[in-house]
Amino acid sequence: MADKDTPLAHKPERVALVTGSLAEPRLTRIAGEISDAALEPVVVNVGVKVAALMTAEIIERRLKLPEGTDRVLMPGRFSGDLDRLERFFGVPFARGPDEMADLPDFFGQKRRAADLSQHDVTIFAEIVDATRLDIEGLLARARLLKGEGADVIDLGCLPDTPFPHLEEAIAALHGEGLKVSVDSFDLSELSRATRAGADFLLSLNEDTLHIAQEGPAVPVLVPARQGDLDSLVRAVETCLASGQPFYADPILDPIHYGFTASIVRYAELRRRFPEIPILMGIGNVTELTDADTTGINAILMGMISELHITAVLAVQVSPHCRTAVREFDRARREFFAARQAGALPQGFGGGLMALRDRKPYAATPEEIARLAGAVRDPNFRIDVTEAGVHIYNRDGHHVGDDPFALFPHLKVEADGAHAFYLGVETARAEIAYKLGKRYAQDEGLKWGAAGEIAGSPEAAHRLTFKQAGTTLAPKAARAAPEPTGPEQNRPHGTGSNET
Repeated sequence: MADKDTPLAHKPERVALVTGSLAEPRLTRIAGEISDAALEPVVVNVGVKVAALMTAEIIERRLKLPEGTDRVLMPGRFSGDLDRLERFFGVPFARGPDEMADLPDFFGQKRRAADLSQHDVTIFAEIVDATRLDIEGLLARARLLKGEGADVIDLGCLPDTPFPHLEEAIAALHGEGLKVSVDSFDLSELSRATRAGADFLLSLNEDTLHIAQEGPAVPVLVPARQGDLDSLVRAVETCLASGQPFYADPILDPIHYGFTASIVRYAELRRRFPEIPILMGIGNVTELTDADTTGINAILMGMISELHITAVLAVQVSPHCRTAVREFDRARREFFAARQAGALPQGFGGGLMALRDRKPYAATPEEIARLAGAVRDPNFRIDVTEAGVHIYNRDGHHVGDDPFALFPHLKVEADGAHAFYLGVETARAEIAYKLGKRYAQDEGLKWGAAGEIAGSPEAAHRLTFKQAGTTLAPKAARAAPEPTGPEQNRPHGTGSNET
């Protein structure tokens, strides 16, 4: 008998993990791994091969919940009506992750859900050729940058190139509700900008700071001479003494041209002035280095987070930097959440994980081999493990790292649509295998912030066969038998790794 003084709230939460016979052995092992004092997962086999393909009606008939169940977790790809099931069984229902291998992270993330709505860094996004664009062109570019996460649109003025529509451009951007900065080496353009109501000026130094008195624009202060931190300090002290708002930018230099020394200057400026607003321009590193910007931005964001730098200036000139603003928007949110939690920047969304995944494989080669041995239907399943790309059905299980080597085993030469589908899927599986990314059949590969697209990758992947499209529908209508139950298979889909 339990101690009468033991609070009932200390009982572990009993969660029923609904699954089918194919996934039950793996799910039982995982359930044992995640069980602890707060969580009691119970695996419930509903008596079919793939539970994710069942309807709510079939679940109502087949599911027998263990006594004391607090909530029920359905496979991530289960498409039935959860509200209906909650009403029928009287306990909460939810969908789990698409892959059962992600269940440990799923339960962990529920306990430490990261709020990525907050950040403390302002993004200035530069239109480097603003002088060459007409008003409509500027507005179109600005709207795009705002959509990527920019807070301030920076109008880059080209040397020896007139900008007769500068005032009109500032007014037009303000009309869109955007803040505007003007970036120029020409002091007359900076003077015009602040008189026209620009919000920020890039850049002024101790010798040109007087222009800030001509209008409301907040100056971004830089050294009068490259690398001269003392010059910047004098400009900062002048603004502090007069009450003039400002940002201070020691200037981040390119690699092999003072990069490390420039980082030291940022740290020293923060040491001298613990509270002032500092801006870092990242283009000298992102634009002038042959490396993917997600990694560069992650390291720069780490320094920005530790030094509490409050603004960045990002540019997207080189094609390889075309998502720099979007990446930094994601980075400022993830790193802020991590810092607030007193944690490493791990497990806060992974938006900067573009080419690799921490857990690229949802199953081991041995688990896939056992799964393949249990398959009794002709539909192909495709998986990726450390051994390569697996493709299997009742007629065989083949493993390789080249879709061309796998194709002769599939015997689909007479079915063009099927061959096309399998070619696309095995090619994507090959990419995932060679890069070390998570692959799930009928779903797009996930590329983090660098590859975000409208909607989810799954919705955007046009070759999903969860329902027959225009290519397969006529043939399916002629030849396919009427569905007889939850084990009716999709034309070429899967479900083998679902819980």
